Amino acid sequence: MKAFLSDLDNTLIYSYKHDIGADKCLVENYNGMGISFMTGYSHSLLTKIRKEIEFVPVTTRSISQYERIFFGGEEVKYALTDNGGNLLINGKIDEKWHKESMTYFKKAEKEIDKAREILEKDKNRSMEVRLVDGFFAFTKSDDEEKTKKTLHEALDNTKVNIFNNGVKVYVFPKELDKGLAVKRFRKRFEIEKIITAGDSLFDVPMLLNGDISIIPPQLKEYFEEKNEKGYIYAKEDRIFSDIVLESVLKNI
Repeated sequence: MKAFLSDLDNTLIYSYKHDIGADKCLVENYNGMGISFMTGYSHSLLTKIRKEIEFVPVTTRSISQYERIFFGGEEVKYALTDNGGNLLINGKIDEKWHKESMTYFKKAEKEIDKAREILEKDKNRSMEVRLVDGFFAFTKSDDEEKTKKTLHEALDNTKVNIFNNGVKVYVFPKELDKGLAVKRFRKRFEIEKIITAGDSLFDVPMLLNGDISIIPPQLKEYFEEKNEKGYIYAKEDRIFSDIVLESVLKNI
């Protein structure tokens, strides 16, 4: 079995706020509004890829957020949500995977609880604090760098990872990342070849564990010194999703 494990947001799909041109396909509705799109070209490429190789979304989205996405055609068989915490098989939570993920969460549970307490008191917080699907803390901040600094200083950084994506602030169990998800998925389903793609720091562990990985310009610094075969560096002159999916087709 061969598989294409890919991040979604800003790797394959884009917010309505992002200009990806007039030729685009709706892939997500929320409250009656189209909020995420793919380029028409990317959508057609993904349709071809899904006939040749197993497509596995790997996303930090919660299950409910992932379920809003539709690619057309048959339902995606496998999906990894919650930064790899949950495996969905034909839309259903795989209990074996979930149980194992909870062992990683338990190692960081006290720090996650502490993070939530700190965030509740953070004057820069601009929304409620959530424990997403039981795996990680999430909120938004009007000063995300200051919020992150407070968390870094107060928490045991050997047990948690603290990230932000714009105003969004996340605190993850250290061991529960997309890289571990790739390793677990490879072992569970005996995958002979994995192609990965992603656009943010969340995705670096996943990209490091692919047999072939498609790297955007903003992450190049994390891979240059490794000088490994299998890294494909995208240029900035085109929409990343188009480059990703062309590269997948060429390397199946």
